[in-house]
Amino acid sequence: MGYQVTLIGIEEAGEIYRSCKNLRFNTAKADISGICVKVHSEDREIIDMWRDNFRPMNDEIRTHARIFCLKDDQGDLRVLYNRVTSTVFLYNFDYYGWIKSIALAMASDILEDSHKIYSVHGAALDIDGVGVTLIAPSKTGKTTQSWGLLRMDNAHLITDDWYFVRLTKGRPMIRGSEKNCYIDADIGDVWEEFKPLVETTKFDNKGRGIANVRWVTGNDSVTDSTFMRYIIFLKRDDRDDVISRELTLDEAMDYIVSNDFCNPHQMIRDERKITLRTKFYREYLSKCKVFLINSRMKAEDTQNVIRKIITSGKDSI
Repeated sequence: MGYQVTLIGIEEAGEIYRSCKNLRFNTAKADISGICVKVHSEDREIIDMWRDNFRPMNDEIRTHARIFCLKDDQGDLRVLYNRVTSTVFLYNFDYYGWIKSIALAMASDILEDSHKIYSVHGAALDIDGVGVTLIAPSKTGKTTQSWGLLRMDNAHLITDDWYFVRLTKGRPMIRGSEKNCYIDADIGDVWEEFKPLVETTKFDNKGRGIANVRWVTGNDSVTDSTFMRYIIFLKRDDRDDVISRELTLDEAMDYIVSNDFCNPHQMIRDERKITLRTKFYREYLSKCKVFLINSRMKAEDTQNVIRKIITSGKDSI
């Protein structure tokens, strides 16, 4: 990942804030699972993307977490985070994807400590009443395959990137985190159904843009929540001939822990937080059926393997 989080004290955070408070910031608030996150930036494009990306928070609600997007002569990427005030200063960020991921990580930091609501960096859908999630390291096809599943009958997208989990006595209940998706410009090259969406989306300098998938798949194709049943892990390994297998709980835990929870955006990685997240994942995974798929095949072939898994067991759910 291209940045590291540096924890700073409340006095240093105050000094930075005082040094930049006279800048001509544009601001916007987002409702991220009930947490009010406010972004400050002189770049109007970031504010516009933020508003397209997240659900708005009422201006009368006090801010729980703050993001300041700053620039300086050093030019290097820096993330300075004060946990006490939940304030982060991002220096020289020109990639919106990391800004919005840091916002989600800050909300997650608050929720997992105060409300026992945990976050997963993954895609999730409700398919005919069945929760399905794809969790994977970068560049293994998580987003591509989630959009492929959206083409199924009775499929409803919850998120293609990040969601929140509340553990219950039964199936874990999950909720999405964003209003619209931050898509790659080449999604229409993989699945033709989404070419009209690409044609109507404004893309940034990284070839990504905020898109409302409802324009193509209909207003009912997106839903807020589901109860999770299938967890699909992905890997890409040309040396492994095994395409798909169901994992035991210990095997699933080895996968998720060894891959840093498949989440490069964690504000704090101390022993307490790692223990907290490990405990959460053990319970989450234990309540679902977990599979590992090697996505070294063509996207269409990997899609068929995933569909076979989630459709073959429907009668027993």
